[in-house]
Amino acid sequence: MTETTAGAASTACAGPEAAKAAPDGPARTVRQLVGYSLIGGSGVALDMVAFLLLHNVWAMDEQIANVLSTSLGIANNFVLNALFTFERRDRIVVRLLRFYAVGLTGIALTYLLFLAFTDALGIDANLVKAGSLPLVLALQFVLNRKWSFA
Repeated sequence: MTETTAGAASTACAGPEAAKAAPDGPARTVRQLVGYSLIGGSGVALDMVAFLLLHNVWAMDEQIANVLSTSLGIANNFVLNALFTFERRDRIVVRLLRFYAVGLTGIALTYLLFLAFTDALGIDANLVKAGSLPLVLALQFVLNRKWSFA
């Protein structure tokens, strides 16, 4: 048995947890990014609908509406990413706290963008919120992959 074959056989015999502990390859990273993005899309939809309702229908301040709507998206995304993207069901409370902490980075980044673009330049808060989403997605994918679900 070659060293490569022996390594593959020992990983296969050890079960799925050993496979998760194996070094990440580019294909796995891409699969996780695609899954994370699709799940993130559901969180974004929930976040945006909640934000639009809170800010536009109920006239809530954009900063407060952002915290509430983003929190809904974070909760949605944590459950789905834990189950499907990163396939982690251990240390759930620790992972949730880390995931939410990463989510707070998105709230902080969006807060700064609101200050710069809505408050200082007068750009519509809805546009700023929508424009912040790709930046927040990229930042949070890296942080969640390397910390929350490591």
